[in-house]
Parts: sequence; C-alpha cells; structure tokens
Amino acid sequence: MSTDRRFDQADIAALRAAVRGTVHRPTDDGYQPLGFNVAVSRRPWAVIDVLDADDVAAVVAFAAANGMTVAVHGTGHGATPIDGHTLLVRTSALDTVELDPAARTARVGAGVRWQTVIDAAAPHGLAPLCGSAPSVGVAGFLTGGGIGPLVRTVGASSDHVRAIDVVTGDGEIRTATPTENADLFWGLRGGKATLGIVTQVRIGLLELPRFYGGALYFDGADAAAVLHAWRSWTRDLPAEANTSIALLRLPALPGVPPQLAGRLTVAVRYVHTGPADEAAALFAPIRAAAEPILDGLGVLPYAAIGAVHADPVDPMPVLEDGHLLSGLPADAVDALLAVAGPEAPCPLLVVELRLLGGAFAAEPAVASAVCHRDAPFHLYAIGALVPPIAEAVAPAEQALAGAMGPWLTGGRLPNFAASGDPAVITACYDADTVEWLRALAQRYDPAGVLAVGQVVR
Repeated sequence: MSTDRRFDQADIAALRAAVRGTVHRPTDDGYQPLGFNVAVSRRPWAVIDVLDADDVAAVVAFAAANGMTVAVHGTGHGATPIDGHTLLVRTSALDTVELDPAARTARVGAGVRWQTVIDAAAPHGLAPLCGSAPSVGVAGFLTGGGIGPLVRTVGASSDHVRAIDVVTGDGEIRTATPTENADLFWGLRGGKATLGIVTQVRIGLLELPRFYGGALYFDGADAAAVLHAWRSWTRDLPAEANTSIALLRLPALPGVPPQLAGRLTVAVRYVHTGPADEAAALFAPIRAAAEPILDGLGVLPYAAIGAVHADPVDPMPVLEDGHLLSGLPADAVDALLAVAGPEAPCPLLVVELRLLGGAFAAEPAVASAVCHRDAPFHLYAIGALVPPIAEAVAPAEQALAGAMGPWLTGGRLPNFAASGDPAVITACYDADTVEWLRALAQRYDPAGVLAVGQVVR
C-alpha cells in the first residue's frame, strides 16, 4: 500500500496524543527499527513503543485514517522489509508473565522472550514449548505455528495455545479462543500477522523438568558417514525422540567452542522425553557412526533447552532459506553432501535437516492454519552476509535447493520463511488455507492496514 499524502507536524502530534507509549521518528534516539537480521531494510515512518492493547488499537486507527500500514516488532526475529508508509509497533513493554502452576498455563505478553517464560516455569517443573532459540519472542513464534525441539512429541507449539488477545486490522481489541472468535483463533495460529497484532497469549505448559539430550559433534570429514547413519536411524524413531542434523561452518568468534571454530563440523541434535537409559540406548547408532569431537549429551534441565541447538543470540546480517522435503533417501543425502559437504566450497554457516512426523503429523485437537503437517523433513540454510563471502551466500542457497529439488514438496514453514514475497508466503499453506486467510483478512482488516510483510493477501 502506498500514499502520496505528506505527513506534517500535526500528524505526529496527533499520533503522540493518541498513545500512552512513546512515538519515535527517524531523527529520535529511540527509533532503532532494526531486528535480529540486520540485513533487512526497516525504515518505518515511526516506531511506537506501545504500553497496552489500547495503544496498539490507536496506532491501527491512525494508520487507517492516513492510508498507512502497521507492522509489529517483538524481538526482531523473522523481520521483513518495511518503508516510510508503515508504522512499526514495538511490543517490548508488553512484558507480563503470569504463571498458574496448578492449571499448567501461563499468560504471556507479546514482548516476552521464551527464556523469560522458561525461567519462570522451571521452579515448578513446567516446560513452555519454545523453539530451538529461547531468545525468540513468544508471540511471533506461535503465530508462525512453532516448530520446537519437542515437535515430534507435542506437535506444533501453537497447538498448545489456549487464548489470544489481539488487535485486528479494523482497530478492534478481541480475544480469540476455540469457542470465542474461533475463526480468528484458527487463523492467528499459523497465519503470522495476517489477521492482527497479538498483545497477549495464554499457553499450556508441559510437565517436564528435565530431558535427555543435547548435541554430539563430529569432524566434517565424517559428514557422509554421520549423515547416512542419521538418515537410517530416523526411519523408526518413536515420537518421544526429536532430532536434527546440521553441517556447521562456524567462524572463530567468542562463544564458539575451539573444536568447532573455523572448520566444517556436523552436529546431531537430540531431545528425548523418556527415561534417560532408554534415550541413551536409542542414540547408540549415532555414537557409533564416527568418533565425536565434542559431546554435549546428557540429562539436562528443561531450562537449558537452548543448548541443544545453541543458536546465536547476537544480531547479524543473514540470508535464510527453508524448504519441506517429501523424504530423505540415500540419494538425497549424497546430493546434499555434493553441494554442502567437506569437498564443496560452501559458504553457508548452517545447513540443517530436521526430522518432523510424530505428533506434528497428527490432527490437532483444535484446527489451525498450520499446514504441511505430513512433510517428514525440513531443510534449512543460513548464510552470513559479511565479506568476503556475502556475494556467494544467495547462489549457495539456490544451489542447495536445486540439488535437493527432486525431494522438495514446494511447501515451507512460516517461521523459516521470513519474506514479503507472495510466492514464498503462500508456499507456507495449502490452497484452501490461503483462501480462508484471505477471506478472514478482508473481514478483519478491510482497509488493508496490516497488508505489509509476511501476511496473506
């Protein structure tokens, strides 16, 4: 959406008068619109640090009156480009975490990161169903469906949402549950910001004080042996077992273990919710695949769930690409190794295969906009857009997708496909879900106030 209207001082004064929070223009010190991926261009007309749902509603109303769009910024993960026709709502002040240990639920504000909820729940032996990176925001992760380290055991994390408070594109504050505004409840879980800006969620918690898991690392020279062993091993895993495997080319930076820095390594990630002895015995074929160079497996408190993937926490310029796979035969592993293995001049930091299936493939108790549940694997690549490899990252990701082409389903997952490209967005859903989301967007956002970034239109 674009507009020829020139915004003058009266406009910014009206916006500032309409909200209790702070409004920042580009010349103000608090503007700072960049997210986790600093390669994404974000130059909104203003950044608004909202204090409550009424503030969000006021921003949406102002945008509608002035022919503008509204985007949301929680932690800045999954950011897409925005320009001077957009207002950026920043939700960091919506930081409430209220636990009900008896009911095993938590009420969480839209500005809260998963680690905060994890730390609050840990003393009660409860586990919030976060993603692989606990530094990610709760709301954005759940609106994208939520594929976490326990996805095979519990399904999508959004399947465990009980209620959502949201400001829809028409400026109304609504609560969505399975029985109240059920159409919104369906679309908000998986539809990203298509239907509204989430201000608070109520989520179910799992009783899981600890787990067996972590990561086992191998030398890159053993990539073929480990990848083929992992492929065979994953064919009969029970739903209690969750795993991914990643080819890593990590730079020598603070925080990177010396065994992993400046070389190709292979990480096999593992989370098992059953007894430790059973979990360890089940993992034995991977231990036997090659000699590990770093062993991070054991019984861990759930509060350490982030150690499994050890995702970076500092902002960086990256290019990401994710695809769902129809299967992983031996030929697919060989194709991946040809472009990202030890003999390939690959610049990508991470090339990951994640096993899906299990509970994720089962029909959830309450339907949602999360699609492609039948895909057995997910392929994900990350490249750093830094000299001297910046120009090589996009071609490398394209080459990877090309090599794996025979096994790509054409589908994607929303949280691994941050893009404003309509083709990428619609690939996250089946055709019926796209049409339903479009129809609901017309109902709840008739002026197109939210028609920016990763939304279905």
